[in-house]
Amino acid sequence: MLVRTKKHHTESVRFVGPPAAIKRLRELARETGVTEEAESIPASMLNPELDSNPGGVYLKGLRHRNSLSQEQLAKLAGIPRRHISEMENGKRTIGKENARKMARALGCDYRAFL
Repeated sequence: MLVRTKKHHTESVRFVGPPAAIKRLRELARETGVTEEAESIPASMLNPELDSNPGGVYLKGLRHRNSLSQEQLAKLAGIPRRHISEMENGKRTIGKENARKMARALGCDYRAFL
């Protein structure tokens, strides 16, 4: 039989405020035996595709940052739209020449795609 159990809603807390106040809160936490977790986690934990397709993830992120559709980027870079889609989804390698074209269109270093 499944029984519903209560669980605390908050197991960790993050503070925002003046540095002096946060420092004091950290001191109080140490005094009471509360431990502080690392504030950062690996990016691949949030997006596992970064391990298998880093160039495609970077391409998609830059395209969104520049508020471009795949069609708009295709026109700017001179690459077919379906190729951009395939690169973003890891179905096509980017290659040095395409990386240079997209880097010029997006204003970044081409090596980031490789």
